[in-house]
Amino acid sequence: MQNNSGFTLIELLIVVTIIGLIAAMAIPNLVNAVDKAKQRKTMGDMRQLGSAVEMYAVENNTYPKVGSYAALAPLIQPTYVKTVSGTDGWNHGWVFTGDTTNGSEYTFVSLGKDGKPSVVTGGATSDFACDIVFANGQFFQWPSGTQT
Repeated sequence: MQNNSGFTLIELLIVVTIIGLIAAMAIPNLVNAVDKAKQRKTMGDMRQLGSAVEMYAVENNTYPKVGSYAALAPLIQPTYVKTVSGTDGWNHGWVFTGDTTNGSEYTFVSLGKDGKPSVVTGGATSDFACDIVFANGQFFQWPSGTQT
């Protein structure tokens, strides 16, 4: 008699099915974790940029009187921040608005995962596509809780 060792087709199908089920559960969690990390990076960068603008204001008695991120970057780098990230965690450019007349306010906006402006209501949001808004030293709209 010949002794055939190995796996049967049924055993292989069961193993492949189990691996597929595990992957189906793990991949959405992985994608969510990656987006959450991008969101946290964005918020950290916004805090850093906001701190640089606040330091500028302490020394100049006014916020920068510029209306775009391109005009702001040379005013704060390298004096108030070593390097300036020109994009958020999703690689979308920052939206910066400032009071170009009085230098009394500023706002940084990340357009979120989709890179498109969304309605800004203020407070906590639960969607990766929602804008993150940092104005005058604090978050006006921010992500909180489980994101979709």
